[in-house]
Amino acid sequence: MCDLPPPLAQTYNHHKQWVTSWRGSLLNSRMHTLQHCLKYFRPLSHRKTITTVSFSPDGKYVVTGESGHMPAVRVWDVAERTQVAELHEHKYGVACVAFSPNSKYIVSVGYQHDMIVNVWAWKKNVVVAANKVSSKVTAVSFSDDSSYFVTAGNRHVKFWYLDHTKSSKMNATVPLLGRSGLLGELRNNFFSDVTCGKGRKANSTFCITSSGLLCEFNDKRMLDKWVELRTSMATSLSVSEDLIFCGCADGTVRAFSPTDLHFIYTLPHPHSLGTDIATVTEASHLFAYKENVRYPDTVAVSYDPTNRWLSCVYSDHSLYVWDVHDLRKVGKVYSALYHSACVWSVEVYPETRDGESRLSPGSFLSCSSDNTIRLWNTDAQNTTLSRNVISNDLQKVIYMDSNTSSLLDTECTISSNSEKVDPQTSDNRTGIRTICVSPDGLHLASGDRNGTLRIHDLESMEEILDVQAHDSEILCLEYSKPETGLKLLATASRDRLIHVLDADQEYSLLQTLDEHSSSITAVRFAVRMISCGADKSIYFRTAQKKEEGTAFTRAHHIVRKTTLYDMDVDPTQKYAVIGCQDRSIRIFNICNGKQKKVYKGSQGEDGTVIKVQTDPSGLYVATSCSDKNISIFDFYTGECVATMFGHSEIVTGMKFTNDCKNLISVSGDSCIFVWRLCPELTINMRQRLSDLKQNSKPQKTPPNKQHALRYKANHSFVAFAITQLEMQSNSCEHEGSGPRPRRRWSMRLGSMDLKVKSMLDLRQLESFAKPFFPSKTQDVHKNLPPHRNQELGSTISLQTIAAWVSFI
Repeated sequence: MCDLPPPLAQTYNHHKQWVTSWRGSLLNSRMHTLQHCLKYFRPLSHRKTITTVSFSPDGKYVVTGESGHMPAVRVWDVAERTQVAELHEHKYGVACVAFSPNSKYIVSVGYQHDMIVNVWAWKKNVVVAANKVSSKVTAVSFSDDSSYFVTAGNRHVKFWYLDHTKSSKMNATVPLLGRSGLLGELRNNFFSDVTCGKGRKANSTFCITSSGLLCEFNDKRMLDKWVELRTSMATSLSVSEDLIFCGCADGTVRAFSPTDLHFIYTLPHPHSLGTDIATVTEASHLFAYKENVRYPDTVAVSYDPTNRWLSCVYSDHSLYVWDVHDLRKVGKVYSALYHSACVWSVEVYPETRDGESRLSPGSFLSCSSDNTIRLWNTDAQNTTLSRNVISNDLQKVIYMDSNTSSLLDTECTISSNSEKVDPQTSDNRTGIRTICVSPDGLHLASGDRNGTLRIHDLESMEEILDVQAHDSEILCLEYSKPETGLKLLATASRDRLIHVLDADQEYSLLQTLDEHSSSITAVRFAVRMISCGADKSIYFRTAQKKEEGTAFTRAHHIVRKTTLYDMDVDPTQKYAVIGCQDRSIRIFNICNGKQKKVYKGSQGEDGTVIKVQTDPSGLYVATSCSDKNISIFDFYTGECVATMFGHSEIVTGMKFTNDCKNLISVSGDSCIFVWRLCPELTINMRQRLSDLKQNSKPQKTPPNKQHALRYKANHSFVAFAITQLEMQSNSCEHEGSGPRPRRRWSMRLGSMDLKVKSMLDLRQLESFAKPFFPSKTQDVHKNLPPHRNQELGSTISLQTIAAWVSFI
């Protein structure tokens, strides 16, 4: 499954395939499946964003244009999925491309700052003609006989003529002959799309203006006639021999006759903005008339005359394929709905221990700047899913408020004089920044860019808490692990504060931590609570049980010379993995705070490591870099075992699926990619998971070797399981043989009645030791028999030194 944003341009080829131009993904209309063509169509040297695409008339090739420094025009073989040609003649970006009907030439028009249009004999890799163009161009179309092409844009309609004789005889690039269209009283309009006529209207050229006019130019380049579309805005155009389709505002698509521009029919609207798609289970629900609703604008249309299917992309990043065999009875062939803005975070629904899942297996959630949280499930074989008629993958959309403006991508409908709004400096800072699912699968916590914390019940999908927790955006949320015996939620923000909330007490505030001096980028729970931030600091904190509740105190403070962007904890809870600005992965021992290993976290030489994520088994760690790449490294050796690329913006979140088969990535390009991992990696991860579960099973101890030691604490018994440490025992050194200094997880008492309180486990457990306390360390180790873990699989050890109880 791949999240598909709306394109700048789209086209059908004769093989019923539809291409979008922003991401280069390919939709096979016959199979209704979205295929990952990026990984096949992109060479390793290609990293730039695709801005425009076009099929050759025979469907054998597809041409793409890019943006960025020194962008290329590339031609790809569709069957072989390989690049066959490329052209570097633009400096800033390629606005539109098109094949000539005879497939001999490709025309490419640069961005406004490029000020150039090229005609490329791509098989010879020669630019045969070129010229300057000073206006902003948004569309290009070839005539049926390949003798000329037309460009349209801001107060611009121009006819460019190809002198085949001169072009074929000269090796040097010749000036391209261009003549402006005679616009008359429409000269001040923004022409958003253009298409040359077909069949009987081959000598005509049709244009559409952003103000909502459909225009026809004759063979003399004169504006012959125009009609009003009765809409506030028009964006796109698709022309066949017998129909003209115009994409307009508010989800409107109107059909006209190319012969006389006579109006024929208005197609059905898509879903309205803010629709609860989980309730749209029948087609009648979609087509039912609704009052006082708003629809997304139509931003692109493409007509397949063979199947008589019309594909429409809307400004909320939804895609519909309509069956227009009978315009009086239009049917829906396919539809999909995706995020319309940057996707900030992704969470895989956990495998609950009680076996009572609130969501279907394989489900995952994502949050976005469009102010929604969306529930996905890509398992087409799952018969237990409640399907809706809008999307095969999207199960539910949680809207944070009733404001539908955030659901629209304004860049899709930006006009000629509009300036791009920077969401970071916009006064209307909306969007969900981070999410986290509780380990028991009951609650979903989310934090937005205004500092608001929300909690949703995942069974009813209802909001149960809404509180202004921070003064700035919440950057990280983390629930405590079930092994701790506590149900805590930590919220970290750009305001440099960490709030610790008690989920069992209706998320009441337990403690606020303010050690950091800058934005906190990550907070994690293990046997300790660890946080890192832009102040280059890492704090390791221990928990103590006090009368007023659980409190965290600082145990270690580590400072590095580089900014720390993200952190994750391995499944054994022994190590913290941190992604750094210097493209390194640093691994710290959680027990003593010492750095154990450092290795390169990116294959490239530029950028920084933005995100890190360990797999469920702890064998591998995935990283995303600001160069838009994803890499997977062996956790212990640092060897790179896989690299992936395809996002056009930085990857903002990653998660491995529970079955170890896939890696899910989300990005600022509004896309969600589900990557299929190499079978060898999956086998290794599953084997390691099996070993971990086997090692965590409780083993029986003969009754005659049990030595019970109970500690009374607040009229209840609190005890801890004794297990052997695999790696932690060697990392926590003991100094001296006399009375110990105070250590974490311990309290100094004046009598032999010990009160032991720890976040590791507050349940009543029995531990085994002598009923007396020797005064020397060596006596304890000599007299205590070897013990086996009685109940827990966590790595905890108990040592009794005089009147001290220490846990490591």
